[in-house]
Amino acid sequence: MRRPRSRTVVRTSGALLLALAVTACDSGGSGGSAGGGGDSGELTVWLTIDARESWPDLITETNKRFAERYPDAKVKVQYQQWTSKNQKIDAAIAGRDVPDVVEMGNSEVTNYIINGAFIPVDERKFDHSKDWLPALSDACRLDGKIYCVPYYAGARIGIYRTDLLKQIGVAKPPATYPELLTVLDKLKAKFHSKDKNFSTFHMPGRYWFAAMAYVKDVGGEMAVKEDGRWRGALSDPKSVEGLKLWKKFLDDYYVGDRSKDNSDEPGVVGQGKTGMFYGNTWEANAAADPRAGGNPAMKGKFDTFVFPGPSGKPLPPFLGGSLLAVPVKSDKQTMAQEWIRLFTDKQSQRTLIKAETLPNNTVQLKEVPTDGINAPAAVAATRGWVTPLAPGWTAVEKSNVLPEMLQAIATDKKSVEQATKDADRAIDAVINDN
Repeated sequence: MRRPRSRTVVRTSGALLLALAVTACDSGGSGGSAGGGGDSGELTVWLTIDARESWPDLITETNKRFAERYPDAKVKVQYQQWTSKNQKIDAAIAGRDVPDVVEMGNSEVTNYIINGAFIPVDERKFDHSKDWLPALSDACRLDGKIYCVPYYAGARIGIYRTDLLKQIGVAKPPATYPELLTVLDKLKAKFHSKDKNFSTFHMPGRYWFAAMAYVKDVGGEMAVKEDGRWRGALSDPKSVEGLKLWKKFLDDYYVGDRSKDNSDEPGVVGQGKTGMFYGNTWEANAAADPRAGGNPAMKGKFDTFVFPGPSGKPLPPFLGGSLLAVPVKSDKQTMAQEWIRLFTDKQSQRTLIKAETLPNNTVQLKEVPTDGINAPAAVAATRGWVTPLAPGWTAVEKSNVLPEMLQAIATDKKSVEQATKDADRAIDAVINDN
């Protein structure tokens, strides 16, 4: 079972910035040509625990293929927790004992690239580089160079109770937003009318990935870059429009604590009092898995669908994903890039697809089985987005600007207009800092 990932973004410290600046100068802009480290020795790879838990065979196969190229080299894979990974990377980069390959989330890599932590790579050497999902590859780019390689992606979709839809005479999930509202109205009329604790749709107030999907769907943004500087854009007309649509959806169909986020979603929907929810593919199974807080009685009762947006297109999901980079202090940069190339090539992407994970490119999205649980995510991924690639976005997330804004809106403490203006001021104060 896929475990939930907590991608806590850690703001880079001042001491580390100095260490990175010195290192970047010492590297002489090698672009990976220096520090090759020969064809032997130990290659240290830092991956998160997702690889060990969900596709261990890919690690074994990659290392086997790598050994054919570098028979005198040994690969040591070390698995990191998302919650502590960045602190360890910061400490390693500031010191001398640095890993040769590191995994980063696409929403947390910007500051590392800006401050010279990773070497640029030649994307032409990697499979499907022209077709990489923009929400992954854009996070790797700076000044015409690319500093990391997309690894895999995940997209949120609609998840529904199959048994409850049958009880209201609906044979298949909704394909359009009007159809979605009609189905939800029927679920509400049948189940909420008898049980006031039944939530037609699970949409907690601080669930900012869901709310921002509504913003993106109508053409709004969280922040934009103008004349070389970033500014908050949540109070712009399109963003306000999207948040009002989200608020109406929440008002019409959600029953629950509006001051909560979605972190306990599998456990909540596993209680059997929810008709639908918006989440990652793995949560369809996690709702019935006690290891994730779910309820075994719910096994086989959830399925996925492409969540339609008010625009008439799939609701654009935050495309969470992982990237692989080579630190500038690595003395095995050539070998490191070769290991990444093998680990992310067409063959490896097919292994990830079999593990119900989205590939790093649009071409192989078509290889995702159309009758599988991940098929809706493959469709939604084509509209995927990532958080603003601004130097201070890590500080924005760390200060909880978005969840607090949404809670104020969800609990009617502030109007959408006032809450977004306040949020933009808070974003403007830190978004250009690195």
